[in-house]
Amino acid sequence: MAELRINGVSVKTPQKFQVGYQTIDADSSGRNANGEMVRDIIAQKVKLEIEWGPLDDATASTLLRAIKSVFFTVSYPDAETGSQQTKTFYSGDRTLPSYSWNDKFSAIKWQSFSANFIEK
Repeated sequence: MAELRINGVSVKTPQKFQVGYQTIDADSSGRNANGEMVRDIIAQKVKLEIEWGPLDDATASTLLRAIKSVFFTVSYPDAETGSQQTKTFYSGDRTLPSYSWNDKFSAIKWQSFSANFIEK
């Protein structure tokens, strides 16, 4: 069963979840004198693009605090391996647009929460 865990703790199921695979090249990579591509691959890294749907304060706070450290672990479903993977990530910018300033909707204050997790 696929699930998302941050620092070993299951978190709310995201509304959107995208896994990107990035190749990191050395500065020596590029075209040679014959115009052929020469690559010196340093590493393969993963970038998770995640968005959660409407959130209350407690859930938003839990997610923000879970990724506040410089680095944190994330267990996620990985297409390349076909299984759950656990890797160390850091967080890019985090965005939480408000849902409503209306008191009738005080339980759901945040329209969404999006963040990118980049593999260390």
